[in-house]
Amino acid sequence: MDPAAPPVPAASALPADADGVLALAARSLFDVFARTAMGMMVVDRAHRIVWISEGYKRFLPALGFGGEGEFVGRRVEEVVPNTLMPQVIDSGRAVLVDLLTNKAGTFLVSRLPLRDDAGTVIGALGLVLLDDPQSTMQPLMTKFVRLQAELDDARRQLAAQRRPKYTIASFVGTSAAALEVKRHARRVAATDSTVLLLGETGTGKELLAQAIHAASARAARPFVGVNIAAVPESLLEAEFFGVAPGAYTGADRRGREGKFRLAHGGTLFLDEIGDMPLALQSKLLRVLQEQEVEAVGSDRLERVDVRIIAATSRDLSAMVAEGRFRADLYYRLAVLPIRLPPLRERAGDIEALVETLMDDIARRSGLPARSVTAEVLEWLARQSWPGNIRELRNALEQAALMTDDLVLAPPHFGVVADDRAPSPPPESAVVPSPAAAPGPPALPPADLLRPLADQLAEIERAAIAAALEATGGNRVAAAKMLRMSRAALYDRLQRWRDLDRDRSSSAFDAG
Repeated sequence: MDPAAPPVPAASALPADADGVLALAARSLFDVFARTAMGMMVVDRAHRIVWISEGYKRFLPALGFGGEGEFVGRRVEEVVPNTLMPQVIDSGRAVLVDLLTNKAGTFLVSRLPLRDDAGTVIGALGLVLLDDPQSTMQPLMTKFVRLQAELDDARRQLAAQRRPKYTIASFVGTSAAALEVKRHARRVAATDSTVLLLGETGTGKELLAQAIHAASARAARPFVGVNIAAVPESLLEAEFFGVAPGAYTGADRRGREGKFRLAHGGTLFLDEIGDMPLALQSKLLRVLQEQEVEAVGSDRLERVDVRIIAATSRDLSAMVAEGRFRADLYYRLAVLPIRLPPLRERAGDIEALVETLMDDIARRSGLPARSVTAEVLEWLARQSWPGNIRELRNALEQAALMTDDLVLAPPHFGVVADDRAPSPPPESAVVPSPAAAPGPPALPPADLLRPLADQLAEIERAAIAAALEATGGNRVAAAKMLRMSRAALYDRLQRWRDLDRDRSSSAFDAG
């Protein structure tokens, strides 16, 4: 017999069956763990601590407990910060080696699920392998600390990028229209319902979306915006819902998170929602209803908690009537609609807007702050601004960057001394006023008892005819005199010509 071989136990000492061997091994292993580990605990299926070793008791004061009686019987996640024991129980997967840091220090730990004879998880075993890994595992700890610092820094940068830049106070203006918008914004911010922002381009829809998020209970969570009109239609689904790892050739093997996942817990801003293809509208509707997303190439649904703010410069109700936008999606989005007024409806806010925009232009350009004269403010208030605040900013920025003067006067904007009394236009610019346009009507009281739309149309036509006559047919000067855009003036003239042509044709046919 080999003298180095271990002695063979007597037959009577061997267990009668394999189950007995396993039971003996389990008891032996448990005893070994209890003697050699720095600390050990057993947790049941309901996450309650049912037992701790003598070694574990020395950690209790640092965790804020006076003794075993205060600790045992409590749910482990309530008394041990940062523990993963609940995840081990719920998933049935072991965590063999991990670093745990809490008020008691940093520990090298192991966590094992416990199962009954049927294989059902009935609890978990937690072991503290080392209670001072900094001294015995310095290279690993150094790497851990560095990676943790990099992760914390990345999280801070991402949070800064996703943080809203505007508040409701950033919506400049004290006109009745501006105050009404702010009142609605504060009201909807207190809810979690979907918001639909309606307004022309440049009226501040994205600013207001960020302001609503900043005033909501989700302010500390991400604000994620996507301009639907700027994303190719073929990429929209991946942009919204993400891509599963290896979903198609050339896809990132790690997959890609969509905007819904990035905005989880926060707000997703869908700009230019009217540009969304019909095929994707049904998928968006399902996400809004179910709060679940399915990545491209995946068959797994993931829950998301996202508040939607949508915006458009289009007439969605007209698009619904034409079949270009789903009615059910429209009603889902338009739970809390807010209309942002165009700049021409809030001329009283021009001065405050100019001051705010000029300060921002100076800050971004690094140039001294400019101011404008009263004549400029008066001229700006008379413009129609089809591009709204975005166009106003463009005009101010051009004027500010093209001069060293600190005070901007009308000439800086290419305005003559008094554009309300224009110089005679060149002969080539003179066009005769429409012959069909009558002079200002003198309406008897009986004529006032007609549809208001007809009366307003007559007054508008008479005013344009008078302006064209006063300016010698100069349409540009007439538009400025009436404080309307040239495009709007040309549209009215063409509309009346077409109408008069149709009437003449009808009379000829009838004759």
